[in-house]
Amino acid sequence: MRMTYKYRLFPTSAQRTSLDHVLEQCRRIYNRTLAVRKDSWEQGQKTVSLYATNKMLTQWKKEEPHLSDVYSQVLQEVQQRVDLAFQHFFRRIKTGEAPGYPRFKGKCWYKSFTYPQSGFQLLDNGRLRLSKIGDVRIRLHRPIEGEIKRLTVKRDLFGNW
Repeated sequence: MRMTYKYRLFPTSAQRTSLDHVLEQCRRIYNRTLAVRKDSWEQGQKTVSLYATNKMLTQWKKEEPHLSDVYSQVLQEVQQRVDLAFQHFFRRIKTGEAPGYPRFKGKCWYKSFTYPQSGFQLLDNGRLRLSKIGDVRIRLHRPIEGEIKRLTVKRDLFGNW
């Protein structure tokens, strides 16, 4: 059974800056991946797979060293979001629904990032260890049952995490 728990994070000002930086880099990778897939289709009617975009990510990290400040699986998860957006787009075309082509994300339109399987650890002292960010204070208002498989860090409209 899948269960979702939602807890509030209380980052320090330095951690808040790191979280915002990660969010901005994820948004930039999302837009860049979307642009690559869109340009490839418009120029030669060729699709770009998730595997191909993941290979491009390693080249992008060499070109832009600040991408190394973000945990690698978080960036791969961003590219998986683009792939899922295209899968849903093509599914809607097949079923005759209004397709809605995947959109580029503006400054405030990208609000979360996901650690898919590792890079995080819940500590006993009321802290959550996030890779490349640090130990962030968390309010555990109820116990967690089972094993944590994925962790999504989300910023709300008020700037809370």
